[in-house]
Amino acid sequence: MVTLRNAWVVCACIATAGCAAVGPDYHVPAQAAVNMPAAQGRFVSTSTGTTASALPDKWWKLYDDPVLDRLIAQTLAANTQLRFAEANLQYSDALRTEADSQHFSGEVDAATAWTHPSEEAVLKRVGVTPYQNYNGGLSVSYDLDLFGAIRRGEEAASANDEAAAAARDLVRINAVAETARAYADDCNAGHEISLMRQRIAVEQDYVRLTQLSVAHGRASPVETARQQDVMATVQAQLPSLEAAQRNAAFRLATLAGQPPAQFDRTLLACRTPLRLNRVLPVGDGQDMLKRRPDVRAAERRLAAATARIGVATAALYPDIKFGVSVGSTGKAADALTGYTNRFAVGPAVSWNVNRNVVRAHIEQANAQSQASLAAFDGTVLNALREVETSLDNYAADLDRQDQLQVARDSAARRASQMEALQKGGRIDSLTMLAAERDRWAAEQALAAGQAVLNRDQIDIFLALGGGWQ
Repeated sequence: MVTLRNAWVVCACIATAGCAAVGPDYHVPAQAAVNMPAAQGRFVSTSTGTTASALPDKWWKLYDDPVLDRLIAQTLAANTQLRFAEANLQYSDALRTEADSQHFSGEVDAATAWTHPSEEAVLKRVGVTPYQNYNGGLSVSYDLDLFGAIRRGEEAASANDEAAAAARDLVRINAVAETARAYADDCNAGHEISLMRQRIAVEQDYVRLTQLSVAHGRASPVETARQQDVMATVQAQLPSLEAAQRNAAFRLATLAGQPPAQFDRTLLACRTPLRLNRVLPVGDGQDMLKRRPDVRAAERRLAAATARIGVATAALYPDIKFGVSVGSTGKAADALTGYTNRFAVGPAVSWNVNRNVVRAHIEQANAQSQASLAAFDGTVLNALREVETSLDNYAADLDRQDQLQVARDSAARRASQMEALQKGGRIDSLTMLAAERDRWAAEQALAAGQAVLNRDQIDIFLALGGGWQ
């Protein structure tokens, strides 16, 4: 007969026999792409528009625009995708709490009922009387987790929870980037609308003067039709710019959790493009890989997959629990007496003897770990490629913008010179307006180039994982 003392002795001996968690202890593999020297250093696609200094936590502050700051605050407070990510994180937190509570289990039960046994069940008795019976008890058990199945499960749940937190951060970064992009599109469209209206005014003057020249016999009537066609072509560009600005305002509304009909109409008054208050900081590969949430999430998923190898391996060994149960069962009239009270104490052992199934589970866990490592490496390489690509595009567009700036400045000087000549009577008004037309076309090209630069900058900040450490 196993006494209470003997049960405690048995459990103590078993507990001292083995306490190490089976399976591999996690660390980032030395051969992982994140550890390659080429992934740690400076980016190769740098330019005069970037610096290797560290990226600030809130990169949008580099634009020094209070409206943008306000819009981003609204997005972070009410964005629906961010709310979804926060709910997923709460769910993951609850799963981790559940995993951390697997050592103990307990159950309380209580029941009562009136019983009327059949006369046939009670032999030679007449007039069987119904009686009340009851059952109640408390059962508690503790899993000794000698081979670490629960501990490895806790490690996996914790790593998955950290991956969910990184996924939430990724949603934040994308929401901020989309807000900045929409606001940049709004202001750039407003800038281009302003320039377009000035160019349309020049084209209208050109048509008016052409009509006067035709009326005085100094130009062919065909010239009037040609200039009207040019003006119509220029005017046709205005509605698409106005639509682009409204669409950007619609995007800003929905990003902040509002229907498009409630968009902020004051945003349509923006006419000034976003401009950085200093050279764009990009840091290096090491900082970027630590900062990017998708890289952190992939690394945490690898840690979880490694821990699950231990969970599967622990099934090769017995699972031992120690339990205590107390209670009382019987007729209500005899409640809590020696006739009805009961108790039990002792260990319980469960062990899957189908070795083939257990080893198959271990192989599955190992394969999943290898897949997670490949996904981690792929995420790292993709992050590096995105940064290099965005920096390369930015460098090319900066060079292009420099050339557009030269062309605009040249067109502006020429227009100014032509205006002076026209005032001196040395050229006619049509020649002067032709120079003005070239000037505003150059201004529009420069404005379109600025819009491209803003998109490039936001792409870089997004690729760098900017926003949160």
